Amino acid sequence: MEDKIIDESKQGASLTIEAKPNNSRKLYIESYGCQMNFSDSEIVASILADQGYNTTQKLEDADLVLVNTCSIRDKAEQTVRKRLEKYNAVKRINPKMKVGVLGCMAERLKEKFLDEEKIVDMVVGPDAYKDIPNLLKEVEDGRDAVNVLLSKDETYGDVSPVRLNTNGINALVSITRGCDNMCTFCVVPFTRGRERSRDPKSILEEVHDLASKGYKEITLLGQNVDSYLWYGGGLKKEFKNASEMEKATATSFSNLLAMVAEAQPKMRIRFSTSNPQDMTEDVLHTMAKYPNICDYIHLPFQSGSTRILKEMNRQHTREEYMQLIDKILEIIPGCGISQDIITGFPTETEEDHQDTLSLMEYVQFYFGYMFKYSERPGTMAARKLEDDISEETKKRRLTEIVDAQRGHSASRTKQCLGKIMEVLIERESKKSDGDWSGRNQQSLVVVFPKENYQPGDFVMVKITDCTSATLIGEAVGYSKNQ
Repeated sequence: MEDKIIDESKQGASLTIEAKPNNSRKLYIESYGCQMNFSDSEIVASILADQGYNTTQKLEDADLVLVNTCSIRDKAEQTVRKRLEKYNAVKRINPKMKVGVLGCMAERLKEKFLDEEKIVDMVVGPDAYKDIPNLLKEVEDGRDAVNVLLSKDETYGDVSPVRLNTNGINALVSITRGCDNMCTFCVVPFTRGRERSRDPKSILEEVHDLASKGYKEITLLGQNVDSYLWYGGGLKKEFKNASEMEKATATSFSNLLAMVAEAQPKMRIRFSTSNPQDMTEDVLHTMAKYPNICDYIHLPFQSGSTRILKEMNRQHTREEYMQLIDKILEIIPGCGISQDIITGFPTETEEDHQDTLSLMEYVQFYFGYMFKYSERPGTMAARKLEDDISEETKKRRLTEIVDAQRGHSASRTKQCLGKIMEVLIERESKKSDGDWSGRNQQSLVVVFPKENYQPGDFVMVKITDCTSATLIGEAVGYSKNQ
């Protein structure tokens, strides 16, 4: 998710970790799709490290090859299939190599990978990663291995993730799994199961551990972080009514944010992803109260048309979304807001499309993730709605949306000219080995000369130039938080 304007599926990433000296087998793991998949791969690597596997970046050296998959769009699935073809070509040279599919695509297609396509040895759903050691034994015994059972309580809170391909500065911390929202276009409720929240104690322990290892920024992660609610059981729907819930000692998302912010005041905190229907005002006040919580919210709206939102089973209207934007900017002036958009949803008219463009104009998002509608088997939209928008129309509307976002992004970066901003250095600039690259509070990329600064430093940078996606500046000294 490095590029701030994206109109197609994200690229995969092979991941490496520090080797354990006594491990003799090699694991090659690739991840596709959302940040949750990358976080899950860290859990899988941790489980397999205890089973004698060190990761490798060289596919040909691997004893076990795993691909953590995404089903949100057809293109993402086609990318995975091409990778599986590559794995099997290598496997023909090295027959001892085993290949497994993890994640949402595994959950959606289940035994089909084994029975019909015969391109993998193992299929593992998102809630079954702890069963991988047993499944590997099945494979070793010459049997197909599959576990795609969804869980009502698995959060992997007791697994200490192994940080993969890390810069030692940013880390993902999963706080919820699954989703109870039934958006008609989305496979997540079917591939990741019911929503459940992780014990805040285990979250704080993970955050403290990251701080002790020198990490400077975390992202609290979930399909819908705003509905985080822990009362001792994780699932939020066991209470019979609201008054019963109020009697319980519950931790809400705003409570959790405050706990993490207070626990590590020198660590930057981000979170993703929010849902407009669940974001409450107390979360905004918590963000405003703690300076180490970044002034940035990723707030998908999907469509600017209330009619289309209803078809999508989104639980907000156009007007409610705009009111929420107004409230965010009232409580957190200058907050950076980004979006998700799906264009070409069934029955979408030109008027609906113009509603999306006009909402974008109203908000002036900092950046966004924009996609053509892709019908996903098993979803309500696939069962009830005809995919009646031509590919040509989808492409044209997507181009108009992306062009509009580029203009808004350029406007937002120009507003930063002359300002001095705190930047966390994350890595060397991709375009110049003489520059550092980092992000400001609003999640905009900032590039500036290295001088004597180092990755992980908080630096005050004066913005002198910009592109539509990047701020360019010069350091004026360390941040007071350094």
